[in-house]
Amino acid sequence: MLQTFAVYVDNKPGVLNRVASLFRRRAFNIESLTVGHTETADVSRMTVVVDTDEYGARRLEAHLYKLVPVRRVDNITEKPAIERDLALIKVSAAGDTRTHVMQLVDVYRARVVDVSADSLVVETTGTEDKIESLIEVLRPFGIIEIVRTGLIAMVRGTGAAEKSSRRNGHAAAMAADVSSGSV
Repeated sequence: MLQTFAVYVDNKPGVLNRVASLFRRRAFNIESLTVGHTETADVSRMTVVVDTDEYGARRLEAHLYKLVPVRRVDNITEKPAIERDLALIKVSAAGDTRTHVMQLVDVYRARVVDVSADSLVVETTGTEDKIESLIEVLRPFGIIEIVRTGLIAMVRGTGAAEKSSRRNGHAAAMAADVSSGSV
């Protein structure tokens, strides 16, 4: 099962490497990883998607809390969340096919962001299923290149995924569970 984590870290050099190395050392494959600034200065947010079960997710969360630059970890898999992906798709489109490609782009509520003599670049955002569907529709025209951001997710409602005041107690409890083998 895919597990989605929101990991808040110090915005310093080497932090991404430390987090990714933790996943590598524990033999977890990262399905998707996006990183960006947050509303707080010097804090970045990683959205990490990993294919693991609930036990593996709890272990990962506990191990992430052990890293010094990690401020907060939220497993948002089971929470109501908004999830999006961004893709840029370069498609062959010359002559008569250009109009047809542009009509398909409109149906998917995507937009053309670059036009050249023999190609178009399409920008689309949405769920992974929507993007995959658009790619399959455009494939017969000849896809030249695809670039995707990976999944980003945010919990619905007014608050953050979890209150940061729970971090220290939660991290200590999770670390104790992992070290005792009860996780």
